[in-house]
Amino acid sequence: MIPSIRQRPILLMGPPGIGKTQVMEQVAKECKVALVSYTITHHTRQSAVGLPFIEKKTYDGKEYSVTEYTMSEIIASVYDKMEETGLREGILFIDEINCVSETLAPTMLQFLQCKTFGNQKIPTGWIIVAAGNPPEYNKSVRDFDVVTLDRIKKIDVDVNYDVWKEYAYQADIHPAILAYLEIRRDYFYRMETTVDGKVFATARGWEDLSCLIYAYERLGLAVDKEIVGEYICDPATATDFANYLELYYVYEKTYNMESIFAGNADPMLNRRLSEAPFDEKVSVISILLGRLSRGFRDYAILENTVDNVFDALKTFRKNMQTADRPPISIFADIIQSVNAAYTRKKEAGLYASDDDKSMVKTINVLEEMSRKLAGDGTADAGSAFELVRTEFEQLNGQREKMCDRVSAELNNTYAFVENAFGESPQLVLFTTELAAGSHSMHFIEENGCDAFYRNNKGLIRA
Repeated sequence: MIPSIRQRPILLMGPPGIGKTQVMEQVAKECKVALVSYTITHHTRQSAVGLPFIEKKTYDGKEYSVTEYTMSEIIASVYDKMEETGLREGILFIDEINCVSETLAPTMLQFLQCKTFGNQKIPTGWIIVAAGNPPEYNKSVRDFDVVTLDRIKKIDVDVNYDVWKEYAYQADIHPAILAYLEIRRDYFYRMETTVDGKVFATARGWEDLSCLIYAYERLGLAVDKEIVGEYICDPATATDFANYLELYYVYEKTYNMESIFAGNADPMLNRRLSEAPFDEKVSVISILLGRLSRGFRDYAILENTVDNVFDALKTFRKNMQTADRPPISIFADIIQSVNAAYTRKKEAGLYASDDDKSMVKTINVLEEMSRKLAGDGTADAGSAFELVRTEFEQLNGQREKMCDRVSAELNNTYAFVENAFGESPQLVLFTTELAAGSHSMHFIEENGCDAFYRNNKGLIRA
């Protein structure tokens, strides 16, 4: 509806490390379009514009030597992405656009104003999004003139912990980090200049630290303040979080979380928690929510796997009725088709982490079914389908068992929290956090939870 010349490039301006690139990744996934991302500070004028070469041209009957340019590496990447994914529409995302070198600055202005690199246009169907940091965060920043600003759509992006927390649940950020930041929100994002230099903590730093904590837990290694300081470059915050993390693990053992999920917690734990300091109450709630969240996530992955396998088996049954080939050959074609679709979407960046895991699990299940078909050696369509149907029933049985286990853990945890807190802000916090999680709400909507509905109605009335 908007002519190309009026389709303004978007310029996201905001502090470093708050998720500008992740915003574009999320947009691309939700809109099912491709994404090509570049940090322009890594490029020279030659890689952005292309290399010059001499071309012979004739004007008014006279031949001239004319300078032309090879295709820009960046534009070539757009076409490569289109070839790889089959997606004709997408986002070309250029990060740190206002930190380019002096020789590249005119090219970036031309890029924003004319949607070209050198003499190469951005393909039709692609939009331009650029991102930059305000000058207070980067000494290399160049100001855009009014001529450029009048041709772009400038969006200021700021820090917002509540928005990030919603993302953090989906990204499976470690519950210790969420518990800590719930208590000390001012430490979520810090950027200060001191006599010792810059000290900072960013959303990117907390997310990367979360991955490290999970890895260290699996390896049985301790995360001390020096390790935290490699990600949270504010000594005071790093020390404070390291001390909190140590206390977090103490709470995890003290409250015997497994007994709470199993529904046989010691009543003394209820009394201790009800009389505990505020920080301890929030920490225990976060530990419980973290364990429940992993259960909700695992169930969602298995549920999607069951749905994917069911769709594949429907196709298998239909194809056996129309194709005059051995069942094992038909099943192999289905696996190949599922694999090809998975590869295309993965290369296009259209899979969220959980969807990717469910697809990998789907392919593994189908390949195991194929091995059993080959081992059985049956050439009869009815027998072949009966075999894979039996395998599917076992998979669905796993889903039902997981559903029962996660439901029991949710109900037992609610009973523990209600006994410990009664009608209190902590119970409200527990219910609110469940309502904020996409996986938790999907599970509750599908399978119910009387305690959640009861407390959520009270929260809405309040």
